[in-house]
Amino acid sequence: MPRSGSPALKEEDPVFNVPKDADQAPARLERTGYVPLTGLLTAEGLALLRREAARLEGIALRRDFSMACMDNSPRHMTTLGGQVIAEESELLPRLYADEDLLSLLGRLTGQAVTSVPDPVERHVLNILHQEGDTHGGHTDDHPYALVLFLEAPGRPEDGGLLEYTPGTPRLDALGTPAAVTGHHHAGDAYLLRSDTTAHRVTPLTRPGVRRTVLNFAYTLPGHPTHRTDSAHQLYR
Repeated sequence: MPRSGSPALKEEDPVFNVPKDADQAPARLERTGYVPLTGLLTAEGLALLRREAARLEGIALRRDFSMACMDNSPRHMTTLGGQVIAEESELLPRLYADEDLLSLLGRLTGQAVTSVPDPVERHVLNILHQEGDTHGGHTDDHPYALVLFLEAPGRPEDGGLLEYTPGTPRLDALGTPAAVTGHHHAGDAYLLRSDTTAHRVTPLTRPGVRRTVLNFAYTLPGHPTHRTDSAHQLYR
């Protein structure tokens, strides 16, 4: 039975579309560290994940602090860590480990990706929902982040943009001409080489807008991990 009302994942209702240019993704990922995946979620998949995120938001925690290990960059957001999601959701852990998704990620990266060992970091829920909310500059402990948009600001000027720096993990490159921004819509996703690409989410600029994403982290067999305590600070 699904945990605490968690919806079941049905094979007849696919969650993901297959990107038309998936085979070109590895070269772009190598060059820029970022691959946009417009419309990755099917309409049914988006509706399913929105329902699950809305249910889980009730147990998510508000976080407002500066992260010392990431140059004191700010965190103003509501989060739920992977260890709680694993206890409360049947859907999300199954989706994270889904063979079809792992196969797609293999095409997008050109690598045999696998789950990360730390349950806190595997699948997390990040919600920006107040004016000024932001997920400040950082790099991740693991090589790949698949970010799924369940809600997104309608206009770039509303904030909530991904900002990233191709080719460098330096956080001080964010906010400079070297940084690139990306605007996404609900149902979109992106894949990021997140351990070597500095990135952040720009602040929401007005009330009444929301940015809700699921972040799935993946690694490679035998890949060395530069561990920080950033995830354990953010996700309680």
